[in-house]
Amino acid sequence: MSLIINLAYFVAAVLFIVGLKQMSSPTTARPGIIWAGVGMLLATLITFVHPEISGGVNYTLIVLGIAIGGALAWWSGKKVQMTDMPQMIALYNGMGGGAAAGIGAIYLLQATPETVTTTGLAIAVIGSVIGSVAFSGSLVAYAKLQGLMKKTLNFPGQQLLNLVIIVLVVVLGFMMALGDGTIGGGTLFAFFVLSLAFGVLMTLPIGGADMPVVISLYNALTGLAVGFKGIVLDNPALMIAGIVVGAAGSLLTQLMAQAMNRPLKNILFSQFGGGSSAAEEEIEGTMKEIQANDAGIMMAYSSKVIIVPGYGMAVAQAQHKIWELTELLQKRGVDVKFAIHPVAGRMPGHMNVLLAEAGVPYDIIYDLDEINDEFKTADVAMVIGANDVVNPVARTNPDSPIYGMPILNADEAHNVICVKRGRGSGFSGIENHLFYAENNRMLYGDGQKVAAELVASVKALG
Repeated sequence: MSLIINLAYFVAAVLFIVGLKQMSSPTTARPGIIWAGVGMLLATLITFVHPEISGGVNYTLIVLGIAIGGALAWWSGKKVQMTDMPQMIALYNGMGGGAAAGIGAIYLLQATPETVTTTGLAIAVIGSVIGSVAFSGSLVAYAKLQGLMKKTLNFPGQQLLNLVIIVLVVVLGFMMALGDGTIGGGTLFAFFVLSLAFGVLMTLPIGGADMPVVISLYNALTGLAVGFKGIVLDNPALMIAGIVVGAAGSLLTQLMAQAMNRPLKNILFSQFGGGSSAAEEEIEGTMKEIQANDAGIMMAYSSKVIIVPGYGMAVAQAQHKIWELTELLQKRGVDVKFAIHPVAGRMPGHMNVLLAEAGVPYDIIYDLDEINDEFKTADVAMVIGANDVVNPVARTNPDSPIYGMPILNADEAHNVICVKRGRGSGFSGIENHLFYAENNRMLYGDGQKVAAELVASVKALG
């Protein structure tokens, strides 16, 4: 039976890896999710015959947990809007970290000198810290993305307080790992409270512009925490799945930070995202408005149009109308392409998911490196709901918080149309100099309404 259980866990781990690999491409993401789900189902079912699971109470608790968790996941998955997907991902990441921390708490609470080793305790402590930080930090990220927490929180001595807390966590961790195996309830309680507090305090100052990187980071931490718990429990499925997710999340976090040209330490500790240093800079030029009918005619008689979507498109749920506009332009012989910045939206791949939902073919969706050189040959670049990822100050102003961040070269197109709800600055609070460029025109209004007006304008041309 032990051989069968281990073999089942190994197969589940392989399915996790296959699923994760397929999720790396939009064309194979859906079957990848299914394969990973099959792996999770197998790992869950085989647990029922594990020799350490015996007695009606254990089976009842497992079934009850599956029923409650499955019902909540099904309900939330059906109910959530695509615009709310980032906060849902943040919440689910947090639940994984919290589960890992909970397993660690039970392991440490039940520890005795006869049943544990120093190595086992040390791994449990490390996994518990990582899981707790991922849990509480993800909940704060969820609150920020959901709009429940609209401002960053900064106060004097904040970094010093964080340092004191993490030092106390490390001291308590060493006490538990190097002790005689008997851990007091008070020590364990203080350890987890401080770990959770560190996750909250680390996330509170981080602004909205950095949220995609933060979500990716906490995803990596959750994976690492699960991997550590797999080692403690001697569970191959948890080990492999956790390590793979942790490694993939760490790589994605690094790639996202590079896409913003910001070291991870700056994202976590420099409070970018709520300031206004760049917004106060003097800007040359004025915003020039255009009407939807004129914008539609301009695109209809173009040879090449590049569309740059951002979170504003997601909020307006305009992706379906944008695709309808694209189809109309293509029928008129216009070469239409979509340009996606790595940190567009509120999570990695957010824009890709929205466009795929609307039915936009993958072969006309391009990443920054693939399409940036084409903007100079585009008749029109239409920016809908994006801000920092097309802001020219990233190239020109060393004093700007986003200086050095690779951007989409929308300003190099012959004509630029920026669809924007109002005249305010973007989510990070930085004024966009593209709006004042000579070749730019502002098209104000709700993204979906504007897109519908553009569709009507192109249709009217016959």
